[in-house]
Amino acid sequence: MITPIAVVGPTATGKSDLGLELAERLDGEIVNIDAMQLYRGMDVGTAKLTVAQRRGIPHHQLDVLEVTENASVATYQAAAAADVAAIMARGRTPIIVGGSMMYIQALLDDWEFPATDPRVRARWERLLADGGVVAVHEALRAADPVAAATILPTDGRRMVRALEVVELTGRPFAASAPRIGEPRWGTVILGVDRETAALDARIELRTALMFDTGLVDEVRGLIERGLREGVTARRAIGYAQVLAYLDNEYDLDQARERTLIGTRRYVRRQRSWFRRDQRVHWLDGADPALVSTALSLLDTTERTPQ
Repeated sequence: MITPIAVVGPTATGKSDLGLELAERLDGEIVNIDAMQLYRGMDVGTAKLTVAQRRGIPHHQLDVLEVTENASVATYQAAAAADVAAIMARGRTPIIVGGSMMYIQALLDDWEFPATDPRVRARWERLLADGGVVAVHEALRAADPVAAATILPTDGRRMVRALEVVELTGRPFAASAPRIGEPRWGTVILGVDRETAALDARIELRTALMFDTGLVDEVRGLIERGLREGVTARRAIGYAQVLAYLDNEYDLDQARERTLIGTRRYVRRQRSWFRRDQRVHWLDGADPALVSTALSLLDTTERTPQ
C-alpha cells in the first residue's frame, strides 16, 4: 500500500530539500502546495526550485497559472487530488511539499467548499476596491465578529470570501471549515521547523538573495504579463513590496525591509496554524540527520514504500 507524505511547515525551514531527499529514496513525485509557486514566472520571489534543482524528479502544481489568474483553493484541491491519485496509480509515492495553510487543509481534509455567487462576490470585491481592507474588515466584523477576529485584517481576499459565505449560507464562516480527522489517503504529515532566531536569520538571508538575484527585474517582466491586473499574484510577499518600490512608494531598502518583516509575520502565522494540528510529526530542519530521522519516523508510522 502506498501512503502519501506531506512535508509542511513555515517558510525557509528546509521543506523543499527534505521533499527532494524523500522523493529520491521512496520513488516519489512531488506535488507543490505553495500557492504562489502555482504562478508562471514567479520564481525568484517564491524560492521556486529551478528545473536543474529538481534532480529529474517530476513536480506537479508548479507553473500552472498566469499572474492575471486568481489562485483558488477549490481549483487547486481538485487538480492536486487528481495528481496524487495518478502518482499512486503509477505505483509511486506522492510527496506533498509546501506551506500554504488553507491549501494543505483543503487537500488533506477533503474540504467541501460552500457555493459561490459571482454577483455577491463582485459586490464585496467592489467594497474592497473602493474602501480597501479597512472597509471590508468593518463589514466582516458586523456580519461575523469571530471571522473578523481570526482572519488577518490585511487579507482582503479571504475577508471577501468570508463575507460571501456568510451572506450565502446565513451561517458563520467557521461553520464551513473542514473537520480535522484522519488525513486523506492516510497521508503521513511531517512538519519542519527551526529555532526562531536561526529561522529569522535564514529569512533575512533569503530576502537579501532574492533582491540581489533579480526579484526587481522579475517583477518588471511580470508587469508586462499583467501582474498589476492580477488579484492574487500581485499581493504576494515580495512582489507587493517591489510593485510599491516601482511606484515610488518606497525606496529599495524599504522594499527589502518590508518584505523581510512581512515574511517573518507570515512565518509566525504558519507556525501557529501548523502547531495546532496534532497529526503533524515535527522535525528539526537544522538536524544534520534530518533525512534519516524522517525515514525512521515514517517506518514507525508503518508506511510501506513501494
